[in-house]
Amino acid sequence: MRLLAILWIAAAAACSNAQQRDSDGYVPWQSIDEPLAELERVRALIKAPEFPDREFPVTDYGAVGDGQTLNTEAFKAAVEACHEAGGGRVVVPLGTFITGAIYLKSNVNLHLADSATVRFSRDTTQYPLVFTRWEGMELINYSAFIYAYGEENIAITGNGTLDGNADNDHWWWWNGAERFGGRKHIGYQKAARDSLHVLNDLQTDPETRVFGDGYYLRPNFIQPYKCKNIRIADVKVINSPMWNINPVLCENVIVERVKVISHGPNNDGCNPESSKNVLISHCYFDTGDDCIAIKSGRDGDGRRIGVPAENIIIEHCYMKDGHGGVVLGSEVSGGVRNVFALNNTMDSPQLDRVLRLKTSSSRGGTLENVFMKDTKVGTYKEAAVRFNMFYEKPGDFMPTIRNVWVEDLEVERGGKYGILVNAYAESPVQDFRMVNATMHGVKTPIKANNVRNMVLENVTIEEKSLAKPEEFK
Repeated sequence: MRLLAILWIAAAAACSNAQQRDSDGYVPWQSIDEPLAELERVRALIKAPEFPDREFPVTDYGAVGDGQTLNTEAFKAAVEACHEAGGGRVVVPLGTFITGAIYLKSNVNLHLADSATVRFSRDTTQYPLVFTRWEGMELINYSAFIYAYGEENIAITGNGTLDGNADNDHWWWWNGAERFGGRKHIGYQKAARDSLHVLNDLQTDPETRVFGDGYYLRPNFIQPYKCKNIRIADVKVINSPMWNINPVLCENVIVERVKVISHGPNNDGCNPESSKNVLISHCYFDTGDDCIAIKSGRDGDGRRIGVPAENIIIEHCYMKDGHGGVVLGSEVSGGVRNVFALNNTMDSPQLDRVLRLKTSSSRGGTLENVFMKDTKVGTYKEAAVRFNMFYEKPGDFMPTIRNVWVEDLEVERGGKYGILVNAYAESPVQDFRMVNATMHGVKTPIKANNVRNMVLENVTIEEKSLAKPEEFK
């Protein structure tokens, strides 16, 4: 009876069941054939870059893999030689190569041989100031460890390891949290982060937002910016200062068979940001924050640039640990659309949510057309599906969440909620459908305040079955 009572409360809070057609032409999916067809259309748009059959070993340019020699200039020379020759592979052979920032140029594939390690220096002078994004805001700050701007046909491949070399004594303590070695008495990121938020709110020229030494804003690990035709494959990525893989304003991106193991603060696994036509496939995520978080810019910067994250496929990934499995947000002011997550597995007592859409009225933006299918979950902590429009401070830009379809979800040991919705009455979550789902051991099956057109079909939560489709009207 408890399940039925909660369903009744959610039903009473929902709006009418009339088919939604907004002024922008939005119509929700009516059958599973529609998202499946759209998925294949998106898949056909994503192509791996190709490279000439030429190799440029970094050792030919003076690199020494002894774990002590600084090889920043050798990596730079090898990349430039490869680029000027028309492209190929910059090869890192067996050994441990210490380096600062690596800038990838067009037609260059940085290839790590089996058991090769590229370990990044802890010296901040090895990371020049570049135009970048930090938590969805534009600024001049430290280069990502591997960075590119406006390049085409770039790759990072091979079975080697990219080691960010971060720990509680290096990079992570800048976050300020004591569990990461925070040393607030000698400076950390809060003041600079607050200042960047103000500059974003004022919409100052991003070129004048210069940070770097003394500001404690950690660099991301891999960040191609305004690039096309990108492939990151097979490498292991460990110990990042902050976000691990963060393509920004990129198009045609493949991340496949990558293993991300990094448990520092804000150590998201893969964050495609304002990027289009992205495939994340057969990856392993063991992270200190969200496994995959899709973003499109924070507040004023996101709205000014106005580029959504769109056409993103996430498939056959294993999320061993992380706060969220598949997440949209919170920096989504440019919007997110057409996200497809299929055949993924998650299992962690630290996993708060399987699918999470988080935003606020200071963000705005539209999150739409999200399709999750064939998801297996061992355990999670808070909610299998979580919608939250109150993630951070309120503002004057009402967000929209609509057309979310979850099908074939299996949960062995659920958490506090099955479905959790916290939305504005004036902007309810629209058109959420869950089909063929089984969740065991959930404390509260559904808690929802403002939903329009929520359909549950063949859904079992806490061993109690909805024998027939129940539709909130």
